[in-house]
Amino acid sequence: MVSYYIYYRVRDDIPRAVAVEAIGRLQAALARRSGVAGRLLQRADDPSTWMEVYDDVSDAAAFDAALRDEAEAAGITSLLALDSMRHVERFAPCV
Repeated sequence: MVSYYIYYRVRDDIPRAVAVEAIGRLQAALARRSGVAGRLLQRADDPSTWMEVYDDVSDAAAFDAALRDEAEAAGITSLLALDSMRHVERFAPCV
């Protein structure tokens, strides 16, 4: 199983509710396609830095494809601050 941590900075000229709704659409679509529920966090000392967390991904290749497709469909890049991009990190349990 793999966990995904995706972080980025959100534009400050977009209403927070609009950005939260877009990420909610993305996470709902991912849950439908993969069965993996996501969480949305914000950095404690910088509320414009957000992180999506997806735990217990069993098929990373399929999840990668779904993540790419659904992020594009939800228009997630339009939410990003000008100097930001989505950073995707994948972690597996230590054995």
